[in-house]
Amino acid sequence: MVELELDSRCLQGNFLGDPTRRTLPVYLPPGYDESGSRRYPVGFYLAGFLGTGHSQLNWKPWAEGLPARLDRLIGEGKMGPMVVAFPDCFTALGGSQYINSAACGNYDDYLNKELVPLVDSHFRTAAGPEHRAVFGKSSGGFGAIVQGMLHPETWGALACHSGDSYFEFCFLTDLPKTLNEIGKHGGVSQFLSAFFKKKKRSGAETHAIMHLAMAACFDPQPDHPDRFELPVDLETGRLRPSRWERWLAWDPVRMISEHRDALKDMALVFVDCGSRDQYHLQYGARQMRDELMKYGIEHVYDEFPDNHSSIDYRMDVSLPLLSRAVSVGLG
Repeated sequence: MVELELDSRCLQGNFLGDPTRRTLPVYLPPGYDESGSRRYPVGFYLAGFLGTGHSQLNWKPWAEGLPARLDRLIGEGKMGPMVVAFPDCFTALGGSQYINSAACGNYDDYLNKELVPLVDSHFRTAAGPEHRAVFGKSSGGFGAIVQGMLHPETWGALACHSGDSYFEFCFLTDLPKTLNEIGKHGGVSQFLSAFFKKKKRSGAETHAIMHLAMAACFDPQPDHPDRFELPVDLETGRLRPSRWERWLAWDPVRMISEHRDALKDMALVFVDCGSRDQYHLQYGARQMRDELMKYGIEHVYDEFPDNHSSIDYRMDVSLPLLSRAVSVGLG
């Protein structure tokens, strides 16, 4: 592993005051030769909500970190050598969804305009979308499929593990719990002030800030005092349709029809989800599968008997497929 550092222009002036200088860990495969002539395909791993790329580098009890998994899969001949980058797109609200937002920051630009060129300029990569993959789980899975749809000029293959989708089930159903937490403090600003001061936060509080992060990503409002607001009335819980539609515009289930040509150009579209996902994401995955089939988009869909937690082992399935997809023509 090596680390690059960049002071991002794309993140300058972000409303949350998050740091612009960040490190980018990069995995180099066994036998990587800086002085040789070989060119390597590239993968970008997008972490889930509350995570960064660094979180995949840590030792884990009874499990593998992603670098160890890559070493093993390459050593066993199940995938070819690949350079893999681990971006840090964390925000004070817990995540960025890897999109541009006036309330969170321009993380789509940061990823595509700064980090991808940074990796290509420092390593012997096979620059070009046909040799570059994006993959992740949960919010990172959302990021992977949305990046593939929005930026076919950057990405040539994607893997979406248990990605956020079908927002009516994965977000809307839990909003009452968020309203309960916000109501304890008298409003969004007061909740956030209390949240940031705490030394220990409950699971309910963490889920509440997740919804606030989604509002900041999907429906930024530069003229609002908080720069965002929830798509429901804080007192009655009544849905605010105009605000909720802003969220739904980012639902991958709904985005596929508009961006089907970009997905058709992908060498691999991989979607999987556990059949017992705690956030009901299997329903969104099934709907994405149906949309991909509807538009004749080649894909791999795999539903497995597990939930949302501790499923990194699923990358044993996706990584060999991604490697083959982005290694075509490299010898």
